[in-house]
Amino acid sequence: MKIGRNDACWCGSGQKYKRCHMQMDERIEHYRALGHEVPGRELIKTPEQIARIKESAAVNNGLLDYITPFVKAGISTGEIDRLVEEYTRGAGAVPAPLHYNGFPKSVCTSLNSEVCHGIPSSDVVLKEGDIINVDVSTILDGYFSDASRMFMIGEVSDAAQRLVQVAKECVEVGIAALKPWGFMGDMGEAVHEHALKNGYSVVREIGGHGVGLEFHEEPFVSYVSKRGAEMLLVPGMMFTVEPMVNEGTDRVVTDEKNGWTVYTADGKLSAQWESMVLITEDGVEILSC
Repeated sequence: MKIGRNDACWCGSGQKYKRCHMQMDERIEHYRALGHEVPGRELIKTPEQIARIKESAAVNNGLLDYITPFVKAGISTGEIDRLVEEYTRGAGAVPAPLHYNGFPKSVCTSLNSEVCHGIPSSDVVLKEGDIINVDVSTILDGYFSDASRMFMIGEVSDAAQRLVQVAKECVEVGIAALKPWGFMGDMGEAVHEHALKNGYSVVREIGGHGVGLEFHEEPFVSYVSKRGAEMLLVPGMMFTVEPMVNEGTDRVVTDEKNGWTVYTADGKLSAQWESMVLITEDGVEILSC
């Protein structure tokens, strides 16, 4: 139904449409008419939703800070999972991965050649030289947040250390390329270029995602896209920047037994950092990292 200029805005702010989202909607329609992919209203978070999602993100950030000193040689990934669930529930929240489409644990722990979705186990014990991604996601009062960090266990090889560093830089250059009324592909190409110039590849099949009201929302976020392409970036959009950077080929395989864990096809190392971001009127805000 068409909203009149003096009607209440669709976002629930209580303001008249002409003083709230009307100009934004008109600008979006201009880009749509030019043939660009644009977000629907369901992808644009309202101020109230943003405030509640930030509360979830605060728990998620606190969880990552809490878990950091425990991620060292001698701990099992199963114990990391226990600590994650204990902290999350103690904060009045719920681990988003637990039982999500059948995932059996509260956190993803992806080790060495595991690209993502590693399943914690008491049988997997971290040792000197390992690299591991710990990916935590939180539901607080129905609002979702998501982020991950890489950890280097003790003394790691120079090659592993460099990969972890460049993967972090890929997130940083990607976020730097984000701006309101730009395009998702601006970020994707910046990420891909940085990985390639350092001799690495970026996984194509798996990317980031919208987040906030659900664990995984539209749009799919590619890191091998082109500038000026993909979805228009509009204030209020929220998604993850989480390129999976591989030491060798960008090809991946999924564990046939558990149906979840993704590995590099050539058995070489993979690294990933994840930040959750909000497009604002004048830039980008990192909510969880």
